[in-house]
Amino acid sequence: MNRDEIIISCRNLSKVYRMRDLEVYALRDIDLDIYQAEYLSVMGPSGSGKSTLFNMIGALDQPSAGSVTIGGVDLTKQSSLELAYIRNRHIGYIFQAFNLIQSLTALRNVMLPLVFSGLDTPSAESRATEVLEEVGLGDRLHHRPSELSGGQQQRVAIARALSMEPTIMLADEPTANLDLHTGEEIINTLRKLCDNHGVTVITATHDHNMLDKSDRILWIKDGQKDRLEDRADLDIRVGRVE
Repeated sequence: MNRDEIIISCRNLSKVYRMRDLEVYALRDIDLDIYQAEYLSVMGPSGSGKSTLFNMIGALDQPSAGSVTIGGVDLTKQSSLELAYIRNRHIGYIFQAFNLIQSLTALRNVMLPLVFSGLDTPSAESRATEVLEEVGLGDRLHHRPSELSGGQQQRVAIARALSMEPTIMLADEPTANLDLHTGEEIINTLRKLCDNHGVTVITATHDHNMLDKSDRILWIKDGQKDRLEDRADLDIRVGRVE
């Protein structure tokens, strides 16, 4: 983590949903700086605003107030086309449910966004092979998702996101559907993205093993930043955090 280089900055970030005369704040006045190559875990109960914060940072939704800047670019001032470019070129997404295309092999799943971005097929295949080998799936290139374990499918999803060389990786409960051992492998893979590629990883999680690999932990409660702590200041043990 390079604390001299802020890659994401949120200022007075708010998201309000209006239902007739009722206003519901999903986020309220969030101030947050996230650093290049940081591993940040976001904690909070269901409905606390974690997913909304992800959507704001991931350029998937616009705030009701405040701003999000990535690399100095204010997302609130960009057109739909410009936001699509930012999502495609700078942000990788990893989901709890993997979101792989069942009819395609691991190789083809990873190639797909590369081809959509304009890369020719031979180059896309070479790049996809490279990242699948990096996540330990060099011997599973031609297997379909149904022929892979849950951990292998999640690693395909990571390879797919990594193939576009993102500067930011958003991971939503990436170990929730995995057993303890496989979850640890995924956590270590994400940690390596920070250490080896300088990728900023932001993950929503309840997995204390994931917290242990983090640089900082952000706690959200009722749409507000409850606290932000360095990993070194926490006593993290299986089953509890102090």
